[in-house]
Amino acid sequence: MTFLLEDGNQLFTGALVLMLMIAVLEGVMTLIGAGLSDLLDNLLPDFDINAEVPDTGLSGGLTKLLGWLRFGEVPALILLIAFLVSFGISGLLIQMFLEAYLGTLLPAWILAMPVLLLALPQVRFVGNIMRRFAIRDETEAVGRDSFVGRKAVITLGEATAGSPAEARFSDEFGTTHYVMVEPYDEDEMFSQGQQVVLVEAHGASFRGIRPNS
Repeated sequence: MTFLLEDGNQLFTGALVLMLMIAVLEGVMTLIGAGLSDLLDNLLPDFDINAEVPDTGLSGGLTKLLGWLRFGEVPALILLIAFLVSFGISGLLIQMFLEAYLGTLLPAWILAMPVLLLALPQVRFVGNIMRRFAIRDETEAVGRDSFVGRKAVITLGEATAGSPAEARFSDEFGTTHYVMVEPYDEDEMFSQGQQVVLVEAHGASFRGIRPNS
C-alpha cells in the first residue's frame, strides 16, 4: 500500500481508483434502471473539439485516433476502463521495475507520456476483441448492409475524402449506431452537426452524400 501511495505512483494509482469508482457507479446506475455506458456514449460524441482550434488539423487527427481505438464501434465506457487499467498498471509496473533495479522512482510527469503511449495499443487490443462481439451481435440484429440509405448526423470531427468522421443514427428499433463516414465526392466536406445519407460501405467506414432536402 505504501508503494501505491508514493509520490511517483499517485497518478497511476489514481487511474485505478477512478476505474473502480466508475465500475461502482455503473453498478449502482444499473440497479436503478439507468446506464452509465449509454450516458457516456450519448455525451462524448457531442463534444466539439473544433471550438478552440479551428483549421489546425486537430479534429482529423483526433478522429483517426478514436477510430483506431474502435471508438464508436465499442462502448466508450469499456474503452475508458481499458485505458485507466492499462495506464495505471503499466505505470506501476515500470515504477516497480525501477525501484527494484535502480532503487528509486521517477516522477510521474516524466513517465506519463511513455505510459500513455504504452496504454493506447492495449486499449486498441481490447477494442478489437470487444468489436468482434459487437459485430456478431450486430449481424444477428441489424446488418451493416441495412445502414445504406440511412440518414446520419456527423457528431465528431470533420469528414473529408480519406478522412472519415463519426456519425450517429437510430434504426427502426430505436438502437443508436455510430459509424465512420467520409464524403462520396472527393471535393465534398461534412462538418459536425450536418446530416448525411449513407450510400455505400467503404471498408470499415461508409461513404455519404448530402440529403436532397
